[in-house]
Amino acid sequence: MYTAKDFSSLLGIPGFSDTLLNNHFTLYQGYVTNTNKLADLMKTCEPGSPEFNELHRRFGWEWNGMRLHELYFGNMVKGGVQLSDRTLKKKIEECWGSVENWQKEFVGMGMIRGIGWVILAHDKSTGKLFNVWINEHDTGHLAGATPLLVMDVFEHAFMIDYGLKRADYVNAFMSYIDWHNVEERL
Repeated sequence: MYTAKDFSSLLGIPGFSDTLLNNHFTLYQGYVTNTNKLADLMKTCEPGSPEFNELHRRFGWEWNGMRLHELYFGNMVKGGVQLSDRTLKKKIEECWGSVENWQKEFVGMGMIRGIGWVILAHDKSTGKLFNVWINEHDTGHLAGATPLLVMDVFEHAFMIDYGLKRADYVNAFMSYIDWHNVEERL
């Protein structure tokens, strides 16, 4: 059984109303609940049956919805934490030339029309970093890559506070990154 993590320490963060965050936490808790339900149901179905097949297809959506939200909330903190001069900054500069170039691309990807996630991912095989757009929870992931920084750009992440002003949300998000946590994922 998976247990929902408590991210209530984010309540009161400027630019993110408690209403928005509580709604978002409830959505996340739904992914945890559904991950558990599907895990239980999959044990009861005959392999090869339509029920078995569809439950296994759906599991990736719920699981990734759960984990991506955990990474998203986990890489935010009140006040933000600056990127240190350690390994991650050096890798970003190696891949993009500068942190500013990386941030311009990452923020630009956050402005892509549609729903999804923007992820700074690390490919362990090559050591390279990539900014990745994931349209749905269960599609678009780079196999073998580790998500380092995760930004939710589904409407539920910003509409209550920002309406259609996604750029304002993206800028607010960038202000509250816990770079220490992101670096630990590397």
